[in-house]
Amino acid sequence: MLATRSARLFQRVDAVEEGLCLRLNRSCQRAAVRDFFRVISRLGDGVFWYLLLLLLPVCFGERALLPAIAMAGTGALGVAIYKLLKHRLVRERPFVTFAGIHAGSVPLDRYSFPSGHTLHAVSFTILASVHFPVLGWVLVPFAALVAASRVILGLHYPTDVLAGGLLGGALAAGSLALV
Repeated sequence: MLATRSARLFQRVDAVEEGLCLRLNRSCQRAAVRDFFRVISRLGDGVFWYLLLLLLPVCFGERALLPAIAMAGTGALGVAIYKLLKHRLVRERPFVTFAGIHAGSVPLDRYSFPSGHTLHAVSFTILASVHFPVLGWVLVPFAALVAASRVILGLHYPTDVLAGGLLGGALAAGSLALV
């Protein structure tokens, strides 16, 4: 029942977002653009964030342990939430729905709503930047590129990215309130 209602809503929203998705996805026709955003997206799969978690205590010492643990816990909760939502709301990816949109990279799972990449990019960026403001100048642009990569590569709609960002922000706020 929920999947049926959400499918009808997503069909209407998908139609509105199709033009923007097509325009952004066309940039992937240039190999340099496609390859750049593939690398960004791949790093956003977790590689960059795992490395950040490991390097925080190395760079900032013992005071980074609690923030790193909070980030890991927030990340695990984020995975559970976005997987639950994806399997309940079942929004097909743009490249599946629209023939003119091509997948610039292989998706990690079937459904698109919300963007897990963006959820984690936003939550980790907020948490790391609050505890270690010097990291913000690297993390904020990287998180924005991760979010953009998802739409440019034809893997997500802008509303998937927006929802992922809002969920990531909420998770980070919750984590900061607890720690």
